[in-house]
Amino acid sequence: MTGKEKLIASLNHREGPIPFDLGATAVTGIHCLALSKLRAYYGLEKRLITIIDPYQMLGQVDDDLRAAIGISTAPVWGPKNLFGSKLGSYMEWKTPWGQAVLFPDNLALWEDERYVYVHAEGDANYPPSARMPKTGYFFDSIMRQNGEIDDDALKLEDNLEEFGALGEDDLNWFKAAKEALKPQYGAVGNFGGTALGDIALVPGPMLKNPKGIRDVEEWYISTVARTDFVSEIFAAQAEIALKNLKKLWEAVGDAVQAVCVCGTDFGTQSAPFCSAAKFKSLYAPHYRKINGWIHEHTPWKTFKHSCGSIMPLIPELIDAGFDILNPVQWNANNMGAKELKQSFGKELTFWGGGVDTQRTLQFGAPEEVYAQVLEMCEIFGKGGGFVFNTVHNIQATVPVENLAAMVKALNAYNGC
Repeated sequence: MTGKEKLIASLNHREGPIPFDLGATAVTGIHCLALSKLRAYYGLEKRLITIIDPYQMLGQVDDDLRAAIGISTAPVWGPKNLFGSKLGSYMEWKTPWGQAVLFPDNLALWEDERYVYVHAEGDANYPPSARMPKTGYFFDSIMRQNGEIDDDALKLEDNLEEFGALGEDDLNWFKAAKEALKPQYGAVGNFGGTALGDIALVPGPMLKNPKGIRDVEEWYISTVARTDFVSEIFAAQAEIALKNLKKLWEAVGDAVQAVCVCGTDFGTQSAPFCSAAKFKSLYAPHYRKINGWIHEHTPWKTFKHSCGSIMPLIPELIDAGFDILNPVQWNANNMGAKELKQSFGKELTFWGGGVDTQRTLQFGAPEEVYAQVLEMCEIFGKGGGFVFNTVHNIQATVPVENLAAMVKALNAYNGC
């Protein structure tokens, strides 16, 4: 079976070989440092890693690695990264940890003694939108809240600036991305424009001068204290999204099998951020509208990312029209892998959960990684509805021997 055939079978809950995703989304990727080591381990051509997501410093997974380790998927990215600069143009840059990479050349990088900074759209006439500690491995957004919130002067459009209509250049980008897809891979659409309250987007790292409610703490307060206003934002975003989705369907069609709808996290390590009732009243109506349009007009499966302990919210996610749950953080409280599969395996595809990234993959021995991967494949793989990936992105300092053990175990399960 090709990777695409594996993915389609699993998304339709048909048992068979488990598809392997690495790098098809911004939440199922691999840090550029780990990626470089993985390529070397498998004897692939030594090359500078292209940074496809500068925010998290995720590397671009190329076809030679896909072939070497059996990856089933490929991404369709939007035309811009999270810092608002266009993809496709790169410069060589040496990271704080000493790795030479190909970094977007239009972000106006600069540094001081402690941090490396980037500017939204590469415009240094405005304050930087993110910074990376020189002891770290990825960027953090800089809070640029424009003064205190005046509840009597809230403007809907201030929180819609990054949710605009797709233009002809955008659609031509997606058409070209469609044509570049290889037929052997299942494809995931990372179109953007459908995230509701995603905390990675709230600070506006892609905006030169973000207005509205942009401080993370203030945003979470607003979901309780300014519920009606937040709901108005979501409603307006959803209306823009529906118009864009129609254009995207015309541009891409059934070349993609799944589409990332939203990455809003609803869970801490121990419990959900909000109650099921709050989710149902504030988020679900707008998710249902977006997912409903997708299901009515396309064959795409809808992908929802949420870290943490979210067991009480999963029935609401299903009711809101999500087909796929990621990253399947079974190491969080009340998120046992067997219970997840037993309770929701007929309705959801679990995309992720293949190995614990907080402990086992990072700190365990290769034989522990191997055993855990086999166990998770046994639990989640039965009856289809499972796409193998780790519990969120593979981080910079994961031992490459553990990554190899992960790949070996998955291939062993699949009989490869």
